[in-house]
Amino acid sequence: MANATGTHGRREAKCVAAHTRIPKPVLLNIDQYRGGIALWGAVPAVYDTTRQAVDRGIHTHARRRPTDTKEIDKTYRAIRLCGGALPPGGVIVSELDAIHFMVSSVFELRVQAINCRYCGYPHLDRDYFSVHTHHRHLCAACGKYFEDGRVAISNQLGDLQRLCGFRAQEIRPATRTIALRQENFAGGIQVWGSNAALLWTGEGHEEEGIHIHAYDNGSPNPVIDETYAEVSIDGVSIDPSMVRLLMAQNALPHLDGRIRSINCTRCTKEHYSQGAMAYTPTATHTCISCGNRFSAPGRFKKTIANPLVAVLARLGGNAPRAPRILKLNLSVEKPR
Repeated sequence: MANATGTHGRREAKCVAAHTRIPKPVLLNIDQYRGGIALWGAVPAVYDTTRQAVDRGIHTHARRRPTDTKEIDKTYRAIRLCGGALPPGGVIVSELDAIHFMVSSVFELRVQAINCRYCGYPHLDRDYFSVHTHHRHLCAACGKYFEDGRVAISNQLGDLQRLCGFRAQEIRPATRTIALRQENFAGGIQVWGSNAALLWTGEGHEEEGIHIHAYDNGSPNPVIDETYAEVSIDGVSIDPSMVRLLMAQNALPHLDGRIRSINCTRCTKEHYSQGAMAYTPTATHTCISCGNRFSAPGRFKKTIANPLVAVLARLGGNAPRAPRILKLNLSVEKPR
């Protein structure tokens, strides 16, 4: 494709720029929170029977001192980080930056900071482009296509940890286990997969597993707010890797409707798409148990298999309150 220039190019640039507009950032000074700051890309839970506000954006923890309780435990749409080793004007983190960083990191895809070669605007790869490396990009500021020498995924947050003057955080598996009964939590439960923090300045380590919120009836604060290595709900075990992948898959609008629970047509065992197949819909699946090649029934020819979809549907049938279907409603962005 040619560069988007002239009247059409200016119109396209305005449209894209409007889509990237962010609210006024919340100021967060790294130097004021010696106990540590942690930021994650926040998306809706994969399972949610609550009526709590939908979580999306940049989930933030901050402590004044290491021994203090969290002074900040909120989700913001935009944050301006300042202090530390950052430049005088600080660095703005938007919810789209954070969400797409989460998606790329869950699929273990490294991101790099790439700027438009024409206007210098920081480039963000979204949706399809946040999980597929490429060298040609469409600038959201000037509307021009530009090429970069690297075949990569662009997200300015890829260098945030170093830019803030901190080493990469250590991630360890959680050690806790929990068995929940939905009937015991009238306010509902929420289930997320863990994802790597885009910034972690504390002394401790980050935990990997399944994050649970559980509420009493009418309580605005969860009575359970913790990350677990093993979780069962109503006697059904939940696989942490499936939760983590489904959380990221649900955040990619071009995959909407394509994430399915699929069984092999020969041996009937559940199929589970992993690696690149976890974000690449395919018309033919190969059973890892019997080697059978088969297609999934349904409206979409190309699909991705995640057994958790059926597990959560069964749990929803036993829930005191029907689970909510929550979507980010981001725009579909993929090759044309």
